[in-house]
Amino acid sequence: MAPTVLPDATHEVTNQPPPIAPYDASADAALLEGLRREGAGWAEADIRRLGRHAGSPEAQQWAADAHTFEPVLRTHDRYGNRIDEVEFHSGWHDLMRVAIAEGNSGAAWADERPGAHVARYAGLLVWGHTEAGHGCPMAMTYAAVPALRHQPDLAAVYEPLLTSRVYDPGLREPTTKRGLLAGMGMTEKQGGSDVRTNTTAATPTGEDGVHTLRGHKWFTSAPMCDLFLVLAQAPGGLSCFLVPRVLPDGTRNPFRIQRLKDKLGNRSNASSEPEFDGTAAWLVGPEGRGVKTIVEMVNCTRLDCVAGSATLMRKALVEAGHHVAHRTAFGARLLDQPLMRNVLADLAIESEAATTLTLRLAGAADRAVRGDEGERAFRRIATAIGKYWVTKRAPMFAAEALECLGGNGYVEDSGMPRLYREAPLNSIWEGSGNVNALDVLRVLGKDPSAAPALMAELTSARGADPRLDAAIAQIGTELADPTDAQTRARHLVERLALALQASLLVRHAPPAVADAFCATRFGGGGYAFGTLPATADLTGILDRALPDDR
Repeated sequence: MAPTVLPDATHEVTNQPPPIAPYDASADAALLEGLRREGAGWAEADIRRLGRHAGSPEAQQWAADAHTFEPVLRTHDRYGNRIDEVEFHSGWHDLMRVAIAEGNSGAAWADERPGAHVARYAGLLVWGHTEAGHGCPMAMTYAAVPALRHQPDLAAVYEPLLTSRVYDPGLREPTTKRGLLAGMGMTEKQGGSDVRTNTTAATPTGEDGVHTLRGHKWFTSAPMCDLFLVLAQAPGGLSCFLVPRVLPDGTRNPFRIQRLKDKLGNRSNASSEPEFDGTAAWLVGPEGRGVKTIVEMVNCTRLDCVAGSATLMRKALVEAGHHVAHRTAFGARLLDQPLMRNVLADLAIESEAATTLTLRLAGAADRAVRGDEGERAFRRIATAIGKYWVTKRAPMFAAEALECLGGNGYVEDSGMPRLYREAPLNSIWEGSGNVNALDVLRVLGKDPSAAPALMAELTSARGADPRLDAAIAQIGTELADPTDAQTRARHLVERLALALQASLLVRHAPPAVADAFCATRFGGGGYAFGTLPATADLTGILDRALPDDR
């Protein structure tokens, strides 16, 4: 008798969520409301279109491929010629092409419409649902423009190409290309954040403004950019220089890539260690004022760090929400179980606070560019506050969202480990937590307009919530006491960040969101996500945060 053949029943797939794509990355009430409130409502149709593209299977596959097939360094060609090029997967190039075409790099500087910079940051918040690594050259190219304006003759040549919406990869003489990307080289192995200890030397050539560099850089990301702003020691002190990869005569400028960094996350983006030896460089800004010149770049890239972390939070929330809406356990959907609802709602208010703050900072940046001195003062201190806090919250957020998927979230196929590894980056890039906390103290001490601008923003919500009022009063007391200021810097900046987020939420978010945030962020909540009080309107919070999967 022939053996009985049993059906392949053990491999029947049940109780697993369907693929999340396609989804709409712009289906976020906090994002769209902030876009309109900060003066870029005219861009809403484009943001919605870009959000649908970001959540498409095609774009999500580009992201997965760019992460999986990492960049490869080619120091020499087949004949032995030094080329120092990095090869990227086609998925990376697809992401870059869309990002630049949509204005996520430098295009806002060429757009005269009020709100142009807000529209850019909204674009980052939705297109960032794809893959974070390619956001690095977007950020640096955007940030290079105001720094380069310290040298008008160079800005006249390169700014039109840095603000282009055309992705034109490959090393060629910059002015022959349809669009340029810019990077930055600041840190060295012996100094890190203390750039004044840099040893890279800049020697004048005798030609006005032209020097040759000799030295190294420890972290220079996106080495296939066309131009780099680099700090080096000139005879007059630490100065900022423009270093093109290809010289005006078409020859390669010495830019010896020693290796690519083996990083925890952000692996689609090449981070390198270049060495300079007779490298031609053009002075940007006054000699000896390199930090002051390049700080224009840092102020911009720090806001991109805030946006990057806010985007990661939102993406992680969407992934967690999708899973719990389609997974059952113990006889009910996870989304319908009270404790899971508490966790997800707590994540949702954290995400909304981060998104709302990002867009408020983007609005301040946009208005500062247009000459608003009050917004300039607010932007300077509030960006450092936001950089410290939002980027610090991202790793905790990613871990909790991953846990919502249980063991599935710990598997690479889910995409959650990629988010988890990415989460710490923005807290480190452009100044660690300590650097940004101390920068807040520095601004408070040096800029007499900073504290009034910040307090005006906080107190504009006075009377809306007694817990916020008490927090603002306590902040006023702490600001007036300089004792052990550096030791207490993190505590002060944390309180400032929470008060700033609460002030925005009580003015602009629904009561369910604002009340839950104030109830838990001002001493009444637990230390982990999912500790909202029983009185919190979980349904109101979740209906707002996750409209598509309910």
